[in-house]
Amino acid sequence: MNASTVLVTGGSGFLGGALLRTLASQKEYSLRTALRRDCKSLPASVRAFNVPGLTPTVDWQAALVDVDVVVHAAARVHVMDEQSGDPLTEFRLVNVEGTLNLARQAVKAKVRRFIYISSIKVNGESTVPGRAFTADDPFSPVDPYGISKCEAEEALRQLVSSTSMELVIIRPVLVYGPGVKANFLSMIRWLDRGVPLPFGAIVNKRSLVSLDNLIDLILTCFSHPAAANQTFLASDGEDVSTTELLMKIGRALNKPARLLPFPVAFMRLGAKLLGREAIAQRLFGSLQVDISKNLRLLGWVPPMSLDQGLNATVQAYLESQK
Repeated sequence: MNASTVLVTGGSGFLGGALLRTLASQKEYSLRTALRRDCKSLPASVRAFNVPGLTPTVDWQAALVDVDVVVHAAARVHVMDEQSGDPLTEFRLVNVEGTLNLARQAVKAKVRRFIYISSIKVNGESTVPGRAFTADDPFSPVDPYGISKCEAEEALRQLVSSTSMELVIIRPVLVYGPGVKANFLSMIRWLDRGVPLPFGAIVNKRSLVSLDNLIDLILTCFSHPAAANQTFLASDGEDVSTTELLMKIGRALNKPARLLPFPVAFMRLGAKLLGREAIAQRLFGSLQVDISKNLRLLGWVPPMSLDQGLNATVQAYLESQK
């Protein structure tokens, strides 16, 4: 492994923090991260640089000195209670212009490889049964977040095309693992409390990726020669329906999942009337990805199964409740 000094942006986030902890445990890297505020949970070996957010004017020079690999995991993500009257502009400011500012300075600093953590939303919001997304499909982003990640990808490809810096783009599906929050944590809590849920008759298929599997793919992309200037999708390689997922989480909790077989069409109508169509799509729609390119080019297969990933996630949840 040639990598020595690694800069991870978003080091206080779900993915960035876990990646830094994994790298620190291997003791093979000099680690840096960039943060807007102090983070007490960082490993002691990580050198932190304070930055005023991912803006187009941040000076990254000090953080990039002698850096071999940049993992850019920081981004403006979904805002549940969006206050901006023009959210696309806000997403572009951070996810496109802020990212390009970092990448341009990385080129000047002679960074060898720039790993950009994108999103499956670049591919689109849903798939039809039996037709999974691939890394080389045409782009079809829908919401402002997905559009901004797509534009960042295209701008990065254009930037590196005339430089020696290598670009790797990774598009994860929904990431779960110890410390997961938002809707995934809510599902675990509902099942832990024995709340009856009307999700017993959902026959969709969705891909997910555990934190450990995503980190393993990122580490593979640090130095694998075939990863240079490629795009990869990230998943566990196992697709499940929402009903199957809830049942698996229930088994990990050692509690029955109380799932009622409500008609999906009825629930979709209710979600539409309440303006919650996006949530309905995630619960009832399909989103599958094909990761065969990862095996073909990198020899990579997910080291952790879906059940193992869910068990680790649930055990961390149970420990947090003590």
